[in-house]
Amino acid sequence: MPDIPLGVLDLVPISSGSSAPEALRNSIELARRAEEFGYARYWFAEHHLNPGVAGTSPAVVLALTASATSTIRLGSGAVQLGHRTALSTVEEFGLLDALHPGRFDLGLGRSGGRPSPPLPSATPVVDGRAPNGLRIPPRFSFERLLGSPRIALQRKLLLLPKAESQEYGEQIDDVLALLAGTYRSPEGVEAHVVPGEGADLELWILGSSGGTSAEVAGRNGLRFAANYHVSPASVLEAADGYRAAFQPSDVLDKPYVSVSADVVVAEDDETARELATGYGLWVRSIRTAEGAIKFPTPDEARAHVWTDEDRELVQDRIDTQFVGSPARVADQLEQLQEAVGADELLITTITHAHTDRVRSYELLAEEWRRRGHSSQSS
Repeated sequence: MPDIPLGVLDLVPISSGSSAPEALRNSIELARRAEEFGYARYWFAEHHLNPGVAGTSPAVVLALTASATSTIRLGSGAVQLGHRTALSTVEEFGLLDALHPGRFDLGLGRSGGRPSPPLPSATPVVDGRAPNGLRIPPRFSFERLLGSPRIALQRKLLLLPKAESQEYGEQIDDVLALLAGTYRSPEGVEAHVVPGEGADLELWILGSSGGTSAEVAGRNGLRFAANYHVSPASVLEAADGYRAAFQPSDVLDKPYVSVSADVVVAEDDETARELATGYGLWVRSIRTAEGAIKFPTPDEARAHVWTDEDRELVQDRIDTQFVGSPARVADQLEQLQEAVGADELLITTITHAHTDRVRSYELLAEEWRRRGHSSQSS
């Protein structure tokens, strides 16, 4: 099996009984430890109006984390462009690169639009399994989320009055032009971003399907991060769509794919399952559009009375979370990597206790290294 680097995707989760400041301190400490453990990347997600998630501004948290680490690559997973401009994004990451040159990944994602319709995948799925046995669950419908008052309010508060999001492909083109120093307005006016132009950033497009994001990443010859941990049903479609659209660029001569996974590792399967007990209730809060709750203790999660509707909301996520001993989870990650043909894996782990979360990443890194995988990315 080829060397497959591991990275970290951090939502800056807040546990029940804790606070946003503590969650931020914990995430910065985890980044330091991840660097020690040999992880290749540490990315921060962007989420808004969630009681249990403090990662609202990747650039701000990245600036703090860069000062606390020295070698691990840092990045956004992802900056949500639906409520931002290309200029503001390039300026922010230009500032980061000016202070810590060559360390940042600019991961870009869509937001505010409707999900792409399902597309056929080149990889067959039979009885809910990929050819190598990876579980591919039924597709979850996000219509309920898109129609929720909270999501509507979030969009209203993030956008200026009467503002409309720029078309995503055009926005990516503008980001690339501003970074390269080749931007021209339709009238021929130049724009030069200082700092930002010429910044040593590694660009990634994040996507959950084979639609717009995959096509934009492929057309521009950029790296692509497929999303198994949020949308496992469409991960093969996303990777296949990206590869089908790929055109060589100055950055890449062939497709380059990362894939994410929800993971909890402990010394044994039983302990890991206990640590992961709160995951279903936490996912339920997201899927009901109330916003991610503070991550519950196992006892708090067990106190919830589950309905059939509740279980249906979260089943795909529970079925595709990798939970267990280091060997069990590493086997599952290798299966995911093989099914998607991934060049890297991006690991997201949430437990109630910070020490358990750190230990999960440590145990996984030890097992991954024991299997001969490198921590270096291409």
